[in-house]
Amino acid sequence: MQYKQIKVKSILNKIVKKDTLFYGDYTVDPYQNCEFGCKYCDSSFDDTIYIKLNAAEVLNHELKTNKKGMIIIGSVHDPYQNVENNHKITRNLLEIIKDSGFSCHILTKSNLVLRDIDIISKIPNCLVTLSLISQREPIYKFFEENAPAPTVRLQTIERLNNSGIISGIALIPILPFIVEEELENIISSAKDHNSKYILHKHLELKGDQKSCFFDLIKKIDTDLTKKYDKLYNESFMPNKNYLNKLNKMISNLCKENKIKNKI
Repeated sequence: MQYKQIKVKSILNKIVKKDTLFYGDYTVDPYQNCEFGCKYCDSSFDDTIYIKLNAAEVLNHELKTNKKGMIIIGSVHDPYQNVENNHKITRNLLEIIKDSGFSCHILTKSNLVLRDIDIISKIPNCLVTLSLISQREPIYKFFEENAPAPTVRLQTIERLNNSGIISGIALIPILPFIVEEELENIISSAKDHNSKYILHKHLELKGDQKSCFFDLIKKIDTDLTKKYDKLYNESFMPNKNYLNKLNKMISNLCKENKIKNKI
């Protein structure tokens, strides 16, 4: 892994289409690329982490010239990857947001977010969502070997909510034919750890990512590639029948566990 410090001219990105998943108006990514290197993510293709040294300064200027709204922090690259321990770019951004009148929704896999409870708790209507794909060790270690364990993420959710910060789980991405059988257990565990909601989204496979992922899952089960080829066909997303069944399954499981399936 290589690290490169850069200065940026802009860091606040306006969301054009209505965001019905995370309810954001803007996105901010303190870092470009990610040390966690999860195998289903196209960020894993680049081993250079770009550290946006002047991010807080630029954001402070941009927030003064934009309409108030919700900022998604970590929309593409994890804002609490290991490099944040030393550089604290995300923490500096949160300080700016706290004093700006904007709110934010933090997306991460890391318990490092707990370090910043002192700031997050002062940001109005702030949300924190931790993503996970599986609780089974062979699966999450294969796909997310460098990220904190799912148990750590669930405990982080519990601590955040106990601190008065609304927090939930994102089942993102859902890996077809790999995790469906444990969705009931995952949602039950989320409820047990006081998760306030469950968000979910299917796995998208665009461009070269599709062939790379197909080659990857051969290592799990040689028949999986045939199933994925049929499920995705010529598209970057699963067919509608699968998605309808998946959405109904998660909706029913959330109702059974009395947990919201959206924010």
